[in-house]
Amino acid sequence: MSTTVMASVRSALRSVLHWKPLLPLPRRGSRAAAALLPLVERVPGMAAPCRMHPAVYAIEAAVIDWARRTGLRADPGVGFHRMAGRAFAEFDAAAAALFAQWLTWLFHLDDELDEGPCPLEVFQGMLEGAGGHPLEAAFADLWRVTSARMSDQWRRRFAVNLQRQHYACRTEADNRAAGQAPTLADYPMLRRGTVGPYLYDLVEPCLRVEVPAWVHRSEPWQELVNSCSDITAWCNDVASRPKERGDGHNLVVIAMRELGLGEREAVGWVLDRIAERCRDMSGAARRLPLDDLAPGTARDVSKVACAYLAAPRAHLDWLLESSRYA
Repeated sequence: MSTTVMASVRSALRSVLHWKPLLPLPRRGSRAAAALLPLVERVPGMAAPCRMHPAVYAIEAAVIDWARRTGLRADPGVGFHRMAGRAFAEFDAAAAALFAQWLTWLFHLDDELDEGPCPLEVFQGMLEGAGGHPLEAAFADLWRVTSARMSDQWRRRFAVNLQRQHYACRTEADNRAAGQAPTLADYPMLRRGTVGPYLYDLVEPCLRVEVPAWVHRSEPWQELVNSCSDITAWCNDVASRPKERGDGHNLVVIAMRELGLGEREAVGWVLDRIAERCRDMSGAARRLPLDDLAPGTARDVSKVACAYLAAPRAHLDWLLESSRYA
């Protein structure tokens, strides 16, 4: 790869680690989410608010229209369009809108599994192309658009990660039925499943690119994805803990129980773990094998990596303003 192209790609990666602020962030979200604010001082990549996509209102309209058409709710106060608008601020509005639609679907699934009548069998229905349940029908609609340009290999990877969420949600359900909770050692892997591991696969079709299989299997790429997943999931645990009283599937609650900490101390302990994973994510991004790729492929891979690097701060901004956990 030429020196000029390589410098351009690495510059793109570096810029995501140091977003420039635009406007002050509204504070309407979960009061518990404010406990995450020390990360702004501790983590360079989360030091400033993400840019917002200039077409954020068009993205919101696209999500509302899709949700109504598929029979799902799209509460503007929850603001999935704003999370996607930040994570995909540098890309076209269609990419952000598609990702926001998937976020809307994913959180509906999460709520149905936690609070509603949705059976775990809905996962198998989605894998088999069923459409009897509203979540199955909405999934089929998104899948038709999302998978059209992707390879069979990508489709298999997505299906495997959807199955991973199925297994993780079943484990959670079994734990609750038995009055059990995961340990600190077991929880990170379980949480990577319940958070929806296929969410990270969706960045590629949203950007209309595909990461080569060998890059996806490489240690730096796996660490990039896993650390991004841990950061967003554990930040979500801090913000959602008051809403999930009585549920042991939360890193703050588990730290309180196993380490004998008070709530404030447990939150601090979780913030330390999040800061560590942020450093892991930045290090993984710098180790990506971009030199071994053709220039065009390297640019595609860096686009996906940039979206991952933007995700933690985009998610933090969303937690601070969304009504979901308020």
